[in-house]
Amino acid sequence: MEELKSLIREVPDFPKPGILFKDITTLVGDAGGLRRAIACLAEPFREARIDKVVGIESRGFIFGAAVADRLGAGFVPARKPGKLPASTVRIDYALEYGTDALEMHEDAIGTDQRVLIVDDLLATGGTARATADLVTGRGARVHAFAFLVELDALRGRERLAGHDVFAAVHY
Repeated sequence: MEELKSLIREVPDFPKPGILFKDITTLVGDAGGLRRAIACLAEPFREARIDKVVGIESRGFIFGAAVADRLGAGFVPARKPGKLPASTVRIDYALEYGTDALEMHEDAIGTDQRVLIVDDLLATGGTARATADLVTGRGARVHAFAFLVELDALRGRERLAGHDVFAAVHY
């Protein structure tokens, strides 16, 4: 995992002073790094019989679709409101300072399907938790979560208690 970590650029004071941003664009811009990241995220779930991979907007799309392909599963985007063309289901959730929402197509996931939720980063876990609630609200089962990066000090894993959580790189 140090190999992947070495490809992630750290940008100080972005998006605001005091934040050390983990920029994955340098990793996905490296063909070998991108290939290794996708393999790393897919491998733990190779035998899990995943039906759908849900990728969280927007960087979760980069990894989620590729992981779905590797697992022989369908891909479902979890998007910001108003971005999907057909009938949607929505979840509103609290952020540290305010609220946000996610939507997915109403018919994207069926009852009892096994779902892997994928995103680039696990920080506080709020968006991932909301995505799980959106999935289970459709009668599907969250098999696990997979993240490229986990910021351990923010303890987002705690908000996902009761689910398997995989992260390739830890800070």
